[in-house]
Amino acid sequence: MGNCAGCLSLAIFLFLSCGPQEVDKDVRPPNVILIMTDDQGWGDLSYNGNTNLNTPNIDKLASESADFDRFYVCPVCSPTRAELLTGRYHTRGGVYSTSAGGERLDLDETTMADVFKAAGYHTAAYGKWHNGMQPPYHPNARGFDDFYGFCSGHWGHYFSPMLEHNGEITKGDGFLVDDFTTHGLDFMEEHREDPFFLYLPYNTPHSPMQVPDRWWTKFADQELPKTYAGEEAENIQHTRAALAMCENVDWNVGRILDKVEELDITRNTIIIYLSDNGPNGWRWNGGMRGRKGSTDEGGVRSPLFIKWTDKIKPRKINQISSVLDLLPTLTEMAGISPGFERKLDGMSLASTLLEGRDGSDQRVIINYWRGKTSVRNQTYRLDNAGRLYNMDSDPGQETEVLDQPEIKNDLMERRSEFARDVVSELPEIDSRPFTAGHPDFEWTQLPARDATATGQIQRSNRYPNDSYFKNWIDADDSIYWDVELLSPGNFEVIVYYTLSQKNIGCSLSLTNGVSSIRAPINTPHDPPEVGAKEDRDLRQESYVKDFKPTSLGTIHLHDGAQRLRLLTSDIIENGIDFRLLVLRRI
Repeated sequence: MGNCAGCLSLAIFLFLSCGPQEVDKDVRPPNVILIMTDDQGWGDLSYNGNTNLNTPNIDKLASESADFDRFYVCPVCSPTRAELLTGRYHTRGGVYSTSAGGERLDLDETTMADVFKAAGYHTAAYGKWHNGMQPPYHPNARGFDDFYGFCSGHWGHYFSPMLEHNGEITKGDGFLVDDFTTHGLDFMEEHREDPFFLYLPYNTPHSPMQVPDRWWTKFADQELPKTYAGEEAENIQHTRAALAMCENVDWNVGRILDKVEELDITRNTIIIYLSDNGPNGWRWNGGMRGRKGSTDEGGVRSPLFIKWTDKIKPRKINQISSVLDLLPTLTEMAGISPGFERKLDGMSLASTLLEGRDGSDQRVIINYWRGKTSVRNQTYRLDNAGRLYNMDSDPGQETEVLDQPEIKNDLMERRSEFARDVVSELPEIDSRPFTAGHPDFEWTQLPARDATATGQIQRSNRYPNDSYFKNWIDADDSIYWDVELLSPGNFEVIVYYTLSQKNIGCSLSLTNGVSSIRAPINTPHDPPEVGAKEDRDLRQESYVKDFKPTSLGTIHLHDGAQRLRLLTSDIIENGIDFRLLVLRRI
């Protein structure tokens, strides 16, 4: 894994051996709009035969696009995002988990946004990032000029929640996917005369299962003609909510398509649509085996539609392809020659798209997650248990193929090579520290997600991404982060908290063992948890609160490795609930 021993020495732009790429001013490069949904399965579209819902805008996009019918991503969120951004297997980039630091993309990896920005594009991402929060892991440090959304793996509330805009905490405006789309529309409007790269990583239909009444009413009591046919039990309420969320996504895709028409940039805009993994529940998915988290077909097959009016002929493409392919494909179609110094694991599909050429029938695609590996060639899949299946005739992987030993042995060897050459790049211990105080960024967020609590302090949920700390009843207990401060300086310390009336006067202090700051909390703020009322199905993740910010004052922090410890005193009962600490460089 890459580390952060002195951030200015990090080779973030290894690909720029000759500086920023020149753009031919006589031929404007195409805009790129990349839409990726979260936990939407291949079968969650009416275009793919699901009569439970209606997705007319996505269906229209698909009919006007190259439809890659055998397209594969990773089993879960952060690995797919890493592979999308880099064209390299997520294990090469240090991604091994979906939270607590394991979702971070190594700093010596080049991102798609890096490439497009260096080529003169305006770049923006609106939605769920999930590849690192603190700069230089933050999207603003990975090639995106503008970022609005959240960096965690999931969020606890989808209606006007706490979000961030370029590192600064702000409040969302309405339902999240609608809000992210609105920011995308504004970005397109602002840069209509210049090439832009717009990344819209939507956060639905990932749980919690929240969706506005406008979309839910249709599904609240609807009988579903298509249901999951496997042995596992389908949660119909969860399915209904997921389908409602998919119809909301479809409406927002329609907003994007309408804006492209309105701005008259249709012929100069490439539009891509995909999902990040299989469905987040047992529901109809074309009879495939597996769901989110699985390396079987249903866990890793995603829709992929690529539209470029007058350039790409609408057709169905059956050759296997991967999320790894999107970076080399888009850069080639945009006429960018970044000169990658690191070998990409993906391959460009530009000749297939623009010239109608067939891809190689010798290709294999490997799907890996947490020790489980499956290998796919054009016809067969070798599953994690070493069983071979004919995917053309047996998408449910029900009947093992026993009479193709040569094919099985070849795929077994490919899996062994992958383990030896790719998986082995992940060290047993993640030695990367959480970073703070990047000299080029004003804000550093240190959430409860990335902290360790001592004593009787409790995390609000076992899934840390959007959790907070509670039960702070003992002044000997504390919350801490082991960080590497990238540049010394003075920092305003802002804490997001809740506190009951009876605990007014309870104090908070932050120390690194050398410097410290302490301030009383004199303003009560004791809101209830929110989310349950809006949930359409019982969640597994943490509920959230409307946490209030308060400034503790200014602290001087030296550079290098240190432990930032948050302490409290004068507790009367239950003390402070804590969500987030923010350092603002002064």
